[in-house]
Amino acid sequence: QVQLVESGGGLVQAGGSLRLSCAASGSIFSINAMGWYRQAPGKQRELVAEVTGGGTADYADSVKGRFTISRDNAKNTVYLQMNSLKPEDTAVYYCNWRGVSSYGHLGVWGQGTLVTVSS
Repeated sequence: QVQLVESGGGLVQAGGSLRLSCAASGSIFSINAMGWYRQAPGKQRELVAEVTGGGTADYADSVKGRFTISRDNAKNTVYLQMNSLKPEDTAVYYCNWRGVSSYGHLGVWGQGTLVTVSS
């Protein structure tokens, strides 16, 4: 199996910064993509940013220019640097991993970490 451990959420004032981390462990053969989704109360889960196995990053329009996703391949860890945070960024952020493990093709979600941005 593949396990994800997330960290870095919390409370921050508008305009502030936070960095989220997500470390994947287990019988990982290859990664198709790894990144972050978020879900605000009453809303659907949406993509925030992800990076493919080839290193291509994709961002939601709402976070372009403010958030940066990066990956440490040696540690199977992805980071989300969030700057200029806005109250509308408040949500539970979920790490997502898609790839191939000893169990075959998998998609795995983290437990979620809460980000609260106060105005």
